Amino acid sequence: MDKFIVNIIHRPEMVPEYSATVTGQGKEEDIGDKALLTESLDIFKTQQRLAHENGLKVTIQMTYASLFNDEAVEIAKHDHEVYGDEIALSLLGLPCEEFREKYKTKDFCIWMFSMEDKKAIVNDVFEKFHDRFGFYPESTGSYYMDAELINYVKKAYPSVKCAVATCWEEGPKAYHTCNNSWYTLFDGGPWAPWIPSKQNTHAPAANQAEDSGIVAIPHLSRDLIACYDGNGSNFGTHPQNVLRGMIYDTKTWEYPYLYNLIDQYRDLEKYNNGYAYNMMFVGPGWMNKMGRWEAPYDLLLKSYSDGCKYYGDLKKEGKLVDMTMSEFADHYRKKKGITDEKRYTEPECALWRDILYGSDKQLFWYCDPFMRACVNMDQGGAIVDLRPYVAKLNWPVGIGTPHVQDASYPFLIQEKYRAGYFTHYAGEGTVRSAKLCYKGEEVDLCLCPTHAHFSQEGNTRILTLDPVTIEFNGLTVKLQTKEYFEEGSSKIKIERNILEMSDPDAEVTIDEYMVACYGTTEYPEDMTSVVLKCEGADEKTIHYAYKCRSEVLAGATAVSAVVPPIDTKVSLTASSTDAEGYIEEGYAFSPMFKLGYKKTITDKEVFATWLNLEKAN
Repeated sequence: MDKFIVNIIHRPEMVPEYSATVTGQGKEEDIGDKALLTESLDIFKTQQRLAHENGLKVTIQMTYASLFNDEAVEIAKHDHEVYGDEIALSLLGLPCEEFREKYKTKDFCIWMFSMEDKKAIVNDVFEKFHDRFGFYPESTGSYYMDAELINYVKKAYPSVKCAVATCWEEGPKAYHTCNNSWYTLFDGGPWAPWIPSKQNTHAPAANQAEDSGIVAIPHLSRDLIACYDGNGSNFGTHPQNVLRGMIYDTKTWEYPYLYNLIDQYRDLEKYNNGYAYNMMFVGPGWMNKMGRWEAPYDLLLKSYSDGCKYYGDLKKEGKLVDMTMSEFADHYRKKKGITDEKRYTEPECALWRDILYGSDKQLFWYCDPFMRACVNMDQGGAIVDLRPYVAKLNWPVGIGTPHVQDASYPFLIQEKYRAGYFTHYAGEGTVRSAKLCYKGEEVDLCLCPTHAHFSQEGNTRILTLDPVTIEFNGLTVKLQTKEYFEEGSSKIKIERNILEMSDPDAEVTIDEYMVACYGTTEYPEDMTSVVLKCEGADEKTIHYAYKCRSEVLAGATAVSAVVPPIDTKVSLTASSTDAEGYIEEGYAFSPMFKLGYKKTITDKEVFATWLNLEKAN
């Protein structure tokens, strides 16, 4: 097994973004306030000291504002020479008097600017960096970097090989818990390092032609259950996030959750051929005595000190290696086989357990160049999130584009924004599950919690779920589900095995179904371009018009939907030619579509279906 890898990133913000709008209670805004600048630099020095005292290398992401500060520049040069820190360049931390004067704006999120301004800003900050250090950086980053921005940076400054490029699930859930005032929407990306495609940052490159030329890392390593279920800003390996989530003992100031979270990232080596990664990225704004944070400064300081010590102790024990961002980029390409074999298809997998609330809940996350999928064992192994990366959707972001703020990769299935299994009045929300039917009774596997076990056979990752027992009136059925993720196939195979029936001669009907739509938020999109088909000898088609229509075809070779707004075709196929395929159109109150197969099955029978994703055009 490889050692656990950590990136520690610090940035001398000078004007912390959270302090740029409120510099003090009732005081007039002054981003040149000397006390603010001095304190920010002092906090950066403290962070550097804590990392170095624990034997950890740091990537120093210089901000635009810090490039005008001689002391910040000298600290970076010194720590590069003495500790081996990397001097990198952040596209965060833009606000300062010089920036405001030139660009006449209070915007600071690089991906939200017009493309013309993005290029001008990149040129400004990179050339200023070169003026101060005599070389161009090998690493950069922001909360999010759109594909056009990454492509421009790589073309203009080819030295860049690594970038912070998204914030996992920093979408509507985080937006709502920030008073609907935090317009950073980028759900649907990878939670772990990846190679962004030239077409879309969130969709990993499938081959060399799609390779943007950089390795991307997420802004913070998140809790893959807590951030999915709730606000991502509270649950990450950023010690101040944990404090913001109030996940500590208020008397002892201890936070075992932070260490459990780091350890669960260490545990991901089991699912990724021995590879596990984590990062810690904290700007000075989080430890600002003049700010408006939820914890005392002494606790903020203690949490960061303890976090550095935990990583430092792992390193001393020989269990961790600290890398700078550029070092990690080289390691990642070699580890994934991209450097030598040009192999881009190895997925990222995470069988994640609840460590926050102590429940038995498990989610399985799968990400490769063709899809991101989430399987929920609390819902019997249902797929509850699905992003069709296979489309490599071109999704320009920023002023002058259709998506000024929304950088999310669209979903086909998303239980949080489209109801999932339970809805109040209408049919199912978006989910991929199955129902068993016997003499008029119906049970959805979403109501049958279970647990999963991970294995790998060749290039196929397999989830084997513990069997569930379903009790009908007069019949008990024991069923096991296995789910197969074949690397590079853009398919998910789901196998249902009837292990036992209390009446071996009984027959039950299985209904394998998928309810889907498309979108990036809770709000419905126009579905009228969607085309549903039962494919086969007698093809049947529905052009979506909210009319609640359905079609059935015995022996259908596929049931499919083409969703033009996201360039995606999704289909189900079945292992048995005697299965009956069907399609269902939604209606205005429930604007989804449904694809499915029904089949009569008996004791000891196995029935398999495949969920298939294709680029529509």
